[in-house]
Amino acid sequence: MKRDVIIACDFANREETLAFLDRFQDVKPFVKIGMELFYGEGPQIVREIKARGHEIFLDLKLHDIPTTVKKAMKNLAILGADMVNLHAAGGSVMMRAAIEGLEAGAKGERPKLIAVTQLTSTSEQLMHDELLIPNPINDVVTSYAKNAQGAGLDGVVCSPLEAGLVKQACSASFLTVTPGVRFADDDVGDQKRVTTPARAREIGSDYIVVGRSITAAADPVAAYCRAVRDFVEGE
Repeated sequence: MKRDVIIACDFANREETLAFLDRFQDVKPFVKIGMELFYGEGPQIVREIKARGHEIFLDLKLHDIPTTVKKAMKNLAILGADMVNLHAAGGSVMMRAAIEGLEAGAKGERPKLIAVTQLTSTSEQLMHDELLIPNPINDVVTSYAKNAQGAGLDGVVCSPLEAGLVKQACSASFLTVTPGVRFADDDVGDQKRVTTPARAREIGSDYIVVGRSITAAADPVAAYCRAVRDFVEGE
């Protein structure tokens, strides 16, 4: 099983992002481009970072009617993203339409498609009180994961705390991409369901998404290497 650390490049603009990536001279880490950067700089930022040799997880969390999602995914595939996502709450028809769009837009192998189950900022209490979902969060996450697998997706976004449950409910090959990862000595910020890189490895994550623990570190390259040692190499 391949494991990898994805750096969340949640920067405000192109200049900050490229200045950060310039620090990585000997390695080309897998990077996540989210809404803040994509909406600020547009599709060109994806092309530019891809041209530098990075794999890209384009984290836009699509959630709309199937036709709209299909057309949007076609355009995202044309950009050259390696991984894209949507909300599993959009349903199976929407998820299947997304795959059709990616296959239509991909120049070679289509990007991996993963579905967001529940955001790592969502607590079970919030899910019950505001989203009116009465089931335990673990049951909701695994149910959404099974829906995604049935629709033909490659995996899901979930908390690392739920990665093992997803593997049990789906299969060992069904990808778990897990944000909410911090070093033990870091602040958890606005995340609710978090763990460390080493613990994420033990539970069963395939990819961890690490943001501020790397991007806000005094030495981001050293912090990235620490995450790789803990998660990929298991040292």
